[in-house]
Amino acid sequence: MPITLPAPGHEFLYTRRDFLNVRERLYRHAGISLSENKQQLVYSRLSRRLRSLRLGSFAEYFAYLEQHDEEWQQFVNALTTNLTAFFRERHHFEHLARFAGERLRDHSPLRVWSSASSTGEEPYSIAMTLVDALGSFNPPVQILASDIDTGVLGCARQGIYPLERLEALSAAQKRRFFLRGTGANAGKARVVAELRQLVEFRQINLLDANWGIAGGLDAIFCRNVMIYFDKPTQTRLLERMIGLLRPGGLLFAGHSENFVHASQLVRSIGRTTYQAARSG
Repeated sequence: MPITLPAPGHEFLYTRRDFLNVRERLYRHAGISLSENKQQLVYSRLSRRLRSLRLGSFAEYFAYLEQHDEEWQQFVNALTTNLTAFFRERHHFEHLARFAGERLRDHSPLRVWSSASSTGEEPYSIAMTLVDALGSFNPPVQILASDIDTGVLGCARQGIYPLERLEALSAAQKRRFFLRGTGANAGKARVVAELRQLVEFRQINLLDANWGIAGGLDAIFCRNVMIYFDKPTQTRLLERMIGLLRPGGLLFAGHSENFVHASQLVRSIGRTTYQAARSG
């Protein structure tokens, strides 16, 4: 029977079967496990797609989805949550700054992957950290930033943010790394070109069989994304990520994540920071 909606006036019938159909498709396509408390979020997000496509029901949308491959990306984009900020969990960037100098004594370039980059705050924070730590706008580093959501990647490539999003930055960082908008762009700032050029943005579904990433990474940021996967999927992804790290490489996780169930793969070396269980 239909779930209870928070207010009258919703134009689409929405049943528990509809929610379960969405949950099954999202898990199959992106590995994301929706919890029961996401039922209203699913209605709110996907009803916009029904209106946009001029469809009359969720059943029609499911049929449309199976007949139009390009809609799968819109489906995933609608249901993924992109909560991020500059220098979120600052201790990770402090650790990366210390780590960078040590690693570059052994090899160059330093290679870092931001695997759930959202609108770009995380990879640009990585870039700022390495520019500051290594004292150059042309440091020997390669930063790959990826996300499943093509919409947020477009925002990330532009590197334009409301000024309030820069509140975590120091005045010196704002001056060095951002250009303040004027006229029509008043109230916004753009990441300087030198910093944008350090980051390669790419669309990657973590469930894809081939990520197209060569091994030999020094650090992987995979923060606040594992919480959307069940434990077997987490274990498979951790195994693949650890396989891409150089000996001694770092895996940074989110504050609400722990990998006790995968102790054969990773070991904690600090606050939400991991290395391969048998890493040198």
